[in-house]
Amino acid sequence: MTARVHAFGGPDVIRYEQVPRPAPGPGEVLVRVAAAGFNPSDVGFRAGMMRDIVRLDLPFTLGSEAAGTVVQTGDGVERFAIGDHVVGRLDEGGAAAEYLTASAARLVRAPSRLPLAHAAAIPVAGLTAWQGLFEYSRIEPGTRILINGAGGGVGMFAVQLARHAGAHIIATAGPRSSDRVRGYGADQIIDYTRVPPHQVLDHPVDLVFNLVPTPPEAAEALCRAVRPGGSLVSITIPVKPPPGAGVTAAHFVARNDPAQLAELITLIDSGRVRVDITAARPLAELPAVHRDAEAGRTSGKTILVP
Repeated sequence: MTARVHAFGGPDVIRYEQVPRPAPGPGEVLVRVAAAGFNPSDVGFRAGMMRDIVRLDLPFTLGSEAAGTVVQTGDGVERFAIGDHVVGRLDEGGAAAEYLTASAARLVRAPSRLPLAHAAAIPVAGLTAWQGLFEYSRIEPGTRILINGAGGGVGMFAVQLARHAGAHIIATAGPRSSDRVRGYGADQIIDYTRVPPHQVLDHPVDLVFNLVPTPPEAAEALCRAVRPGGSLVSITIPVKPPPGAGVTAAHFVARNDPAQLAELITLIDSGRVRVDITAARPLAELPAVHRDAEAGRTSGKTILVP
């Protein structure tokens, strides 16, 4: 079974189809999928809002990350063998299926300390957190960081990676996720459903990592939470600091980087970063997952099991 989209639109455009099992080409492997990860960006892919970022030819299979077992290798593949557990990001979709083919160079070995299906939660959110903190920011021991929207999948990794780097972490989270975020290592939790974060900070932070869509007035308030010389990094919408604020701002879309993914998995296998799955749902419920995401009913990380 494969979850495909033949036309852009609402969740009802998702179709389940039986397609022939794909065959790996040179340098590729065939993977039996243990789970696909769900990300908010999947809603954008389905609705056609990501066409300016990623080329998608209709019809296409949903899902940008998966974990599974290698069941066949193409010519020239030496790094994986049949039976190996692998995980990776799929830039052009294809994870929401029972089987997928992928370039062996784009995959890495799955963590040994996690159930294989849970590894599907790592690539997109993990790489986004890694690049936001270590490429677009200068985070070091003692850095005061505000992670805005820490209760989602990216926040799960961002809080733990910032903790691993020695930062002092202030996180915004709602009542559903505050205990989980505190468990990741946040020093202070701000309930964004009750008060804007800039109103309760005792003094400005060095860095804001913004993980949620932010209206202009809220974005300006986030900039006021940053000290002069500090920075704001956003993964959702570009945020422009007010003139004279002395704050640098960056907006980025995470790229696929198997080497970084392998480093993150090393941290997971060492026990320094954990992976929490808040929902494991059958792939047949994918339209309902999309509806829940659009209605704000999802929290943390959801995986989909074929």
